[in-house]
Amino acid sequence: MVQVDVFWSYALGASFAAAASRQLNKEDKPFRNDYFTYTLLYLSCIFAPSGIYLLWQFPHWETMQVATCHGDLPAWLVVLFAITNITQGIFGFWVSYKCIQAGRYYWAHLQWFLGYFFMFFVLLHGWDGLGWQRFLYDPTVLNNQLWQPGQYMGFSFAWSNVALTLYGMGFFVIPFMIIPMGKWIIEGAQRSPEVDPSIIPKNIIEIGRAVLVVILCITLGTSAITAIVVSIIFLITNNMLVSIVLGIGISLTVAYFFFFQQEQFCYNWFKKLFLAEPK
Repeated sequence: MVQVDVFWSYALGASFAAAASRQLNKEDKPFRNDYFTYTLLYLSCIFAPSGIYLLWQFPHWETMQVATCHGDLPAWLVVLFAITNITQGIFGFWVSYKCIQAGRYYWAHLQWFLGYFFMFFVLLHGWDGLGWQRFLYDPTVLNNQLWQPGQYMGFSFAWSNVALTLYGMGFFVIPFMIIPMGKWIIEGAQRSPEVDPSIIPKNIIEIGRAVLVVILCITLGTSAITAIVVSIIFLITNNMLVSIVLGIGISLTVAYFFFFQQEQFCYNWFKKLFLAEPK
């Protein structure tokens, strides 16, 4: 969706850089290496085109039910959307690279956690607490009836036209993300003396499982809890902007101190990816 792809793109760029932490630690320039070249190709040839296709084919869904047809989309918005699907990924790569240069591999990986966190929060909560309803609504299978608050498809969304399109795109988006990440993590670890050989993942499947757990369990779960916290605060303040700021701040602070500190649950899953900090 237009509102979430800037965060998703940031997460993708950051994840590629974090996966190549040990290799990038030896690079003086963030954008003059094979890892950035691959990231740029992925963003421009796979990720950005998928977003543009969805915007053209399902303008209502891709804009979180704001636009009803192509005529509602100003040209500048489409251009900006296409550009940010790439530039935000570059920015995410650069921020993670800076963390790597500072010797903070864990923080480099946390960058893509933050990207996915905000992406899921927008999907689940949105600007009014109804983001999940807009996500689970595809007018193309409902006689083009436009979304209204309280309407959503539930489990039937799983075989909607939007969902089937997403499944097809997943054959390109997921493997071309997981495979290079796994390859770079294993290669970097094998060449690093600070990594105990016994903790190096045996194959890309192990890394892919860890990545999906972080994204679909830890990140999505944190976003869902945050959406609930925001809704509770809204009942007290009756101010959505204040509720969102306070809710996100409280949730991320509590999560960091109780789940993301060293040897805690979330940290241990990230450690399966960064393995060890540099000496």
